[in-house]
Amino acid sequence: MPTVVHHASEIDFESPGKRHYQVAFHQDGTWGYSLVPLTVVAGTRGPNPNGVLCFGGTHGNEYEGQIAVKRLARDLDPEQICGRVVLMPQLSESACVANLRTSPLDGVNMNRAFPGNPRGAISYRIAHFVKQHVFPLGRIVVDIHSGGNEGAFPICTSFHPIPDLAQRKEIATVSRLFDPPFVLIYASTMASGLLTDEAEAEGKVTIGGEFGGGESTSRHGVRHAYVGLMNVLRHYGLVEGSVEPIRPAGSQEPRLIRADRLDQYFPCPRDGVWEPVVDPGAAVAGGELIGRLHDFADHSSEPLDIIAPRAGFLAMMHLSARPRKGQTLFVIADELDWNEALQ
Repeated sequence: MPTVVHHASEIDFESPGKRHYQVAFHQDGTWGYSLVPLTVVAGTRGPNPNGVLCFGGTHGNEYEGQIAVKRLARDLDPEQICGRVVLMPQLSESACVANLRTSPLDGVNMNRAFPGNPRGAISYRIAHFVKQHVFPLGRIVVDIHSGGNEGAFPICTSFHPIPDLAQRKEIATVSRLFDPPFVLIYASTMASGLLTDEAEAEGKVTIGGEFGGGESTSRHGVRHAYVGLMNVLRHYGLVEGSVEPIRPAGSQEPRLIRADRLDQYFPCPRDGVWEPVVDPGAAVAGGELIGRLHDFADHSSEPLDIIAPRAGFLAMMHLSARPRKGQTLFVIADELDWNEALQ
């Protein structure tokens, strides 16, 4: 069983071996705790400057990352590790238990809570713990997401536009270790307080990604997440072995796509029932029909056709059948040439 601890000083991050913990964060207004799982795997094969930090469950209704990071916590053998891996499979533990995007304890989206606050609500205190006590332990940060009940994505890894060329090149290289169909450069201006924002700002090699959706568990997403994380460990020499392909032999190399401007994120024009006619990941032409919005207040009415205003790849589509006015209905990304984008 994991050891329950109440402060970072009770966690042994240094000694060789594997240790499982539950970090107790007291709940506000009641005598109880959110027990956040954390595993340290410190190898016996010596040090490595490239410590790896892996997060799942930043949003509680996204399961591929939770499962992949938990599997790593079980599978990694410190006798085969050179360096250190820190694993947090359910970062927002209360949201994970409740199958919610946000924590039911404070209503906070963990991926908007960084850099955290040691005297804030529970999600902010967990974010502060990660920022102050976990981030210093690694140079590579991976935060595994999926669409929850909001967005449908093709399997992709992702990162923000990074001004530092060396950091951007290394992140782009690592993003391909998950062998996804797409690597997405996305807008940093869509939100603030992201785990990946904070890690990128510290100069870390930071990978996000979308590996499923619909509050289900994609077997393909779990495979990309788990084997991709193992490939990261192989790439940096924490474990021995060569990087493994994930998609079938002969698959096209990952497409690099970019949606780093707000005008590529298209809001839903009105409430309605959504009928998509193309799939996430599809190439669309300007003027092409993407879907229809139906109004059942008058079931004899014509639906509102939603037309692609520009050409590109459909990087995201609203998942549920009931989008609300103003919610992002779809994202159209541009394709980039890998060599040109990394110069």
